[in-house]
Amino acid sequence: MKNLYKTLYKHRFESFFFSLLAILFGSLLFPIEFFQEELMPILFLANIATGIILISKKKNLFWFFLTLFAGLLFVLGLNLIQKKTNTPYNYTRLSFYFLFYTSVTIAIIKQVWNSKNVNKNVIIGLMSGYISLGFIAFFIFISIEISNPGSFGGVLLDVSSLDEKIDSLLYYSYITLLTIGYGEITPLTPVAQKASILTGLLGQFYTVIITAVVVEKYIRHSIKSKD
Repeated sequence: MKNLYKTLYKHRFESFFFSLLAILFGSLLFPIEFFQEELMPILFLANIATGIILISKKKNLFWFFLTLFAGLLFVLGLNLIQKKTNTPYNYTRLSFYFLFYTSVTIAIIKQVWNSKNVNKNVIIGLMSGYISLGFIAFFIFISIEISNPGSFGGVLLDVSSLDEKIDSLLYYSYITLLTIGYGEITPLTPVAQKASILTGLLGQFYTVIITAVVVEKYIRHSIKSKD
């Protein structure tokens, strides 16, 4: 059991990273309705499981999120048995996802920041932390839209149901994090505008500070290796 845990922890960044990619780009391989209603909740649970391993050194956080994970797993199983429409974006789940990804992102940043040598795992951890920031922004944006419908507007959001806005707001969170800003979606309320500004700032801070520190460590380690 200890060997299994050591193996899982050793590959924690890779597991978390690839499960994040599955959530982001899985809709390219499956019908969008099937992916959102059936696969996405399962992929989120898989991603949370890998994230729990990532923060397992923090015992309090580990047991807290493990308990919540068990609760989410129970609810998902109940929905599947009763064949209810699964809606993964209610307030309870949003709160859990926000807390989880915030905690995991902070843990990733700390682990990457404190790493003495930069290897493949650290690079993947660096990328995972950046992608997690996009998820945090997404949960903030979707919460704002739920509490105050019409907070975001644009051609991509000219739909009636919240489920149809999910992919568009996920797209908007990363476009804002990357500070690209194509303009298909715009924040219309003060809260939405402030959240968009915060997302852009976090993306810049991560790139300028965290990424720069890792690159500096990599260069320094490479120079020492040559000597």
